[in-house]
Amino acid sequence: MILLFVMTAVPYTNQAAYASSTNPYHFGFKKSKNHQSASIQEEGFKDILMRQNSIFLGDVSKKELYLTFDNGYENGFTPKILDILKEHQVPAIFFVTGHYVKEEPDLIKRMVAEGHLIGNHSWSHPDMSQISNAKLREELDKVRIEVQRITNQQSMTYLRPPRGIFNERILQASKELGYTSVFWSIAYKDWDTNAQRGWRYAYDSVMNQLHPGAVILLHSVSRDNTMALGAILAEAKRQGYVFKSLDQLQMKNY
Repeated sequence: MILLFVMTAVPYTNQAAYASSTNPYHFGFKKSKNHQSASIQEEGFKDILMRQNSIFLGDVSKKELYLTFDNGYENGFTPKILDILKEHQVPAIFFVTGHYVKEEPDLIKRMVAEGHLIGNHSWSHPDMSQISNAKLREELDKVRIEVQRITNQQSMTYLRPPRGIFNERILQASKELGYTSVFWSIAYKDWDTNAQRGWRYAYDSVMNQLHPGAVILLHSVSRDNTMALGAILAEAKRQGYVFKSLDQLQMKNY
């Protein structure tokens, strides 16, 4: 069960309000230190995420973690990632693009068969703040329908805006389509396949930010992430953390 902020959407009644709703943001956060919660207080969009029931953190009073992967394309590491998740009995959500769904249907099937969620990362990975609501629906519907066609996941309720670029208009429009937008409270620069720095760097980058209620973002194209994943899961569990499915997230006020 997900407990989210519930606020009544108010139509934009003037030009200034509409301009505010279309102002783009790049998601950013103040990283956790010493197991304290990460923060978006400094970023200027906290109220927007709250109004639109978006996810950034879980319940920070509980040692629960939510593991998420962005899968824009396959770099040969996802089978190993799935093996590690299965070994450690850890659920995850994989946010996939149209390219990934078209090219890797067997991996999509395996994700669902092994109890993981598939989330929407859009069909063509656009800057969502620059597309119309109609185009947004098209982008999301194409992924949802194709995933439904090849798996037994009949619904798709989580969205990760590509590159973390968003505005309030797009968050509201996607919410009206039945999606909860999911951001993150642990991340590092792991997506550059030409700048991998070894498993220990990946391990330290995640573990140094670990905190209760964390939503962890990893990119599946990273060799470093794949090599470090088992150690991350084992050490987090040793520290008393429990990994949960995003469907089990209960959110408190940021």
